[in-house]
Amino acid sequence: MTLHLYFARRFAMSFLLITAILFVLIALTGLLEEARRDYVDSVTFRDLLRLTLLNAPQTINVILPLNMVLATVVLFLAMARSSEMVITRAAGRPALKTLISPVVVAFIIGLMAVGMFNPIVAATSKEYEQTSQSFRSGGASTLSISDEGLWLRQGTAEGQTVIRAWRSNTNGSVLYDVTFITYIPDEGPVRRIEAESAALGADGWQLRQAKSWPLQAGVNSEGNAQTFDTLTIPSTLTADRIRDSFGKAGAISVYDLPAFIQQLEFSGFSPRRHQVWLQSELARPLFLIAMVLVASAFTMRHTRSGGTGVAVLSAVLLGFGLYFIRSFAQILGENGQIPVLLAAWAPPVAAILLALGLLLHREDG
Repeated sequence: MTLHLYFARRFAMSFLLITAILFVLIALTGLLEEARRDYVDSVTFRDLLRLTLLNAPQTINVILPLNMVLATVVLFLAMARSSEMVITRAAGRPALKTLISPVVVAFIIGLMAVGMFNPIVAATSKEYEQTSQSFRSGGASTLSISDEGLWLRQGTAEGQTVIRAWRSNTNGSVLYDVTFITYIPDEGPVRRIEAESAALGADGWQLRQAKSWPLQAGVNSEGNAQTFDTLTIPSTLTADRIRDSFGKAGAISVYDLPAFIQQLEFSGFSPRRHQVWLQSELARPLFLIAMVLVASAFTMRHTRSGGTGVAVLSAVLLGFGLYFIRSFAQILGENGQIPVLLAAWAPPVAAILLALGLLLHREDG
């Protein structure tokens, strides 16, 4: 038991060290990237630093499997140089038993990443998008889906328009039973429009069977209302921007995703992207375990055997390869070409089996 705790502590320290180093590099790179944005002349250094820190957790979350590979490499290379691995093997301890502690720590880190770090990443990612959008255009364009329907907000330098619809098509380019309320900051609402449908085109929203009411003070809204068979309202939104507004599943906490998926289905949107993301997050602990097993298969050896550089490079490249296969499977799942559960759970399970095969081959010759 003491040896298990020793290996677990060493692995945890290696992981924290690698994560801290990568965080510093990500923060410096992110700060330079923010300094190149088109809004850099209108913000302060404090704003740039805030944007950088808001975006850093998302990047750390993405490269977490790489952190696990590097932490495993650092652990076993250090133990090989100090001959601890030789002593452990001489004492009759098999490699798979030695891996129990790092695997358990990786599983705990995976659970923490899903249960604790995921909500933090979702909150910081959402705040980053809203803040950067407000710096870029002076008014954010956002989308929200709730039990009361679909809510959109498009912003321009002249004012804001709030859009509510009961349902839409799968990509958000056509809204049904829609209401537009235009307002000017510091002045309040100035116009309300209701229509049977609104289709987003190159010129803006194309409304059918619309009725418009002025909302200025001292004006009889109903008496001055106008009806239109078709009406065009300029828009800063595009179909891609609308899909991106709700399509980025990483901006939603894993605890809120099941309810959000139901709301997407009720509003007429396809929830496959969010379903794949949810299952992939739940499968993350298994994938982190697979990264530990893959890296250990190449580095649990004595440095006198030679080929340390090749072994480290092989571990990193195989880790990248498995990460690419996992991402590719997620894309296939989002496009509906393979089932959601297969897209999320098959890559980590296959990666674990592959790593165990490599370990058993090296152990038993």
